[in-house]
Amino acid sequence: MAVKHQGHVDYLHDGHLHHPHSDHVDEHSLSIDDANPVGCTPDHQCGAHDAGHRHGAGCGHEAVPHGDHIDYLVDGHLHHTHGGHCDDHGRVDQA
Repeated sequence: MAVKHQGHVDYLHDGHLHHPHSDHVDEHSLSIDDANPVGCTPDHQCGAHDAGHRHGAGCGHEAVPHGDHIDYLVDGHLHHTHGGHCDDHGRVDQA
């Protein structure tokens, strides 16, 4: 899956965000910033999955490196499982 990231296109697969250029590939991670914060959002109501859904390997959502942790791409935004709920860590734009 191609995603827009810091003025270029990266490719998301198997929990990695890769940026190919020249003759190699760089490993990238989405930055923690105003667009993709890390705050706790216990009242986030996504509606893209039921409240009992837990993200992890094999959950059906693409894993995305975000700062120092892994989030999951759900309906165009990042979910981070935390304290029995999913935090909203901001939008990800597909290329």
